Amino acid sequence: MKIFAYGIRDDEKPSLEEWKAANPEVEVDYTQDLLTPETAKLAEGADSAVVYQQLDYTRETLTALANVGVTNLSLRNVGTDNIDFDAAREFSFNISNVPVYSPNAIAEHSMIQLSRLLRRTKALDAKIAKHDLRWAPTIGREMRMQTVGVIGTGHIGRVAINILKGFGAKVIAYDKFPNAELQAEGLYVDTLDELYAQADAISLYVPGVPENHHLINADAISKMKDGVVIMNAARGNLMDIDAVIDGLNSGKISDFGMDVYENEVGLFNEDWSDKEFPDPKIADLIARENVLVTPHTAFYTTKAVLEMVHQSFDAAVAFAKGETPAIAVKY
Repeated sequence: MKIFAYGIRDDEKPSLEEWKAANPEVEVDYTQDLLTPETAKLAEGADSAVVYQQLDYTRETLTALANVGVTNLSLRNVGTDNIDFDAAREFSFNISNVPVYSPNAIAEHSMIQLSRLLRRTKALDAKIAKHDLRWAPTIGREMRMQTVGVIGTGHIGRVAINILKGFGAKVIAYDKFPNAELQAEGLYVDTLDELYAQADAISLYVPGVPENHHLINADAISKMKDGVVIMNAARGNLMDIDAVIDGLNSGKISDFGMDVYENEVGLFNEDWSDKEFPDPKIADLIARENVLVTPHTAFYTTKAVLEMVHQSFDAAVAFAKGETPAIAVKY
């Protein structure tokens, strides 16, 4: 049995070597290149391909992979919104993802960032770096005094809620598919409009499916409390970034944290320190003292990376054996 992996990063190699040592009967080869129509040929002779990328799995890419005999595709991440499922269906692809690798990683990051926004740490750190040790005017707010609206109560959203409870914050939540335990606690509001009207801060944990595209837009922001704090570590396309910038400019949004961006492919996980920065909107946001930008690193912990590698390779083996892994994507 042979598995070929694309886009293997240096930080994934220890987890990959650990998996290989535990599965010596499986031949593993890999490249740091992403899966494209041009690189698909590298997987020829393999039983399954393991992948991770924000780049789209287009019809052309899937056709090229199928043409070299590989129709088992195991993603090392959760998101599947960049797959052309019509093409995948046409070529009878078996696809898996890693829906639960470490909910804590994303939830912790989002709550750390929300806490930093409330305590104005970016502005305070900048002052301290200049040896300005005065308190004012960088006074913060306490999490326990906030009503925090959580949009999406899947694995990650529920961990975030537990963290918020630890702070003593009042939590309200919205989800089209309510969790029974949270419902029994009375945390849900009936509509997003109710959440917008009540929340001092909002954090999102919903998928980037078409119905959620630009969920946070000018209309939604207009329904929020003045001075709302927004944190998004879910999917970039949830935010109309122009509407967010307008909200920041007007003061309707007091603070904003983002770990994902609709146009992040080719921008995030690149070094721009000695090059012209290509996205003026993100450059503007990075420069603001009331905005925290991280480049899709909420997931990026040792535990999460290990789970993403091990679970995806386990699924690839299952597909190669003609089995259906528990994490197979139904489409």
